[in-house]
Amino acid sequence: MVQRARISLSGTDPKKVDGVCKQIKMISEKTGVAIAGPIPLPTKRLIVPCRKGPDGGGSSTVDRWEMRVHKRLIDLDADERALRQLMRIQVPDGVNIEIVLRS
Repeated sequence: MVQRARISLSGTDPKKVDGVCKQIKMISEKTGVAIAGPIPLPTKRLIVPCRKGPDGGGSSTVDRWEMRVHKRLIDLDADERALRQLMRIQVPDGVNIEIVLRS
């Protein structure tokens, strides 16, 4: 039975996340390993409303700050050569990567 690696990517900039996905696809094509994905997961929107005014008087004006977290999921056959090259990927700031081996 072939082991598979599940790679979870998350970050606030979708271009950086997609760039890492392209690098993983290139590695799978070079090594000839089967790949499934990248599967885009729903974007998480973190919204924080806060009052503009420093005190309670006056009209109630509110600023709404928002941060979006984009996620991708990739399944890859766990070949030793492919995983070694996967560890060498330059991951930009703001992108989190998690690799879990499954049987």
